[in-house]
Amino acid sequence: MQTLAAAVAHRPLVLDGGLGTQLEAHGHDLSSHLWSARLLLEDPEAVVAAHRDFLAAGAEVLITSSYQVSYDGLAAVGVGPEEVDVLLRRSVELARRAVAEHAGASGDERPRWVAASVGPWGAARGDGSEYRGDTALSVRQLRAWHRRRLQVLAAAGADVLALETVPGAAEAEALLAELADLEGASSSGPAAWLSLTCAGGRTRAGEAAADAFALARGVPGVLAVGVNCCEPQDAAALVPVAVAACDLPAVVYPNSGEVWDARARRWRGAAAPVADGVDTWVAHDARLVGGCCRVGPDQVAGIAARVAPA
Repeated sequence: MQTLAAAVAHRPLVLDGGLGTQLEAHGHDLSSHLWSARLLLEDPEAVVAAHRDFLAAGAEVLITSSYQVSYDGLAAVGVGPEEVDVLLRRSVELARRAVAEHAGASGDERPRWVAASVGPWGAARGDGSEYRGDTALSVRQLRAWHRRRLQVLAAAGADVLALETVPGAAEAEALLAELADLEGASSSGPAAWLSLTCAGGRTRAGEAAADAFALARGVPGVLAVGVNCCEPQDAAALVPVAVAACDLPAVVYPNSGEVWDARARRWRGAAAPVADGVDTWVAHDARLVGGCCRVGPDQVAGIAARVAPA
């Protein structure tokens, strides 16, 4: 099968939407601090079903359910590091299984790719820290915190590592440094994209987004840079900034425009039609396009109608 890097050089690809959103639509309670990671432990079939919904809607790249899987987060509920390794690998296996089951049921055997989600330190806290940018660790500490997860996911067979919802330059620097080490340790290191969460042209930590994007320039293995889990209007403004900062294609998958209230554990505000921004994103060299939180298969279908070949 064609590599993801080769595919995005040819045309834009459709990402999926909010996996947690779809799991909730199926009736699953994600109110714990583990979010969708709980279902990797308790109901992996539910994860496969949600992935298949997005494939049926036209998604070409599935993002795994590993976003909130962390060693310290799962230690709090009695799960040891070896079992966390199993769960990380399982997240990739479940996405692969969804692809195979979708192809078998639909007869649609067009290529599909799997992106292993690497969420930020704040995601493991389960309190919305990533949207405030209040990462309390140094670059050195962040590197150590991410290292084992990255190593396990890089070896798990995904097509790309999705370094996503990164709230600031320190965590971007840490992740990119660890990625470079992985590349150096292997003759065929993992591909990755770097995706920041931003508001008003700045990272959640307050830096100019262009400066944070530029950290990825020249880092081996990085195939795209962009934004996710931000408002659609911010995404549209930041796609050309990301492309200019790194001379790479963009990845863009905003949320619905609603705002996460971590204290009440609910989304507030009005939803926007995410697919309306696709033409603008693609015109500015976005090559991986989809949705994040509160974006379900119906919106992904609208994105696919604008992007994917018939």
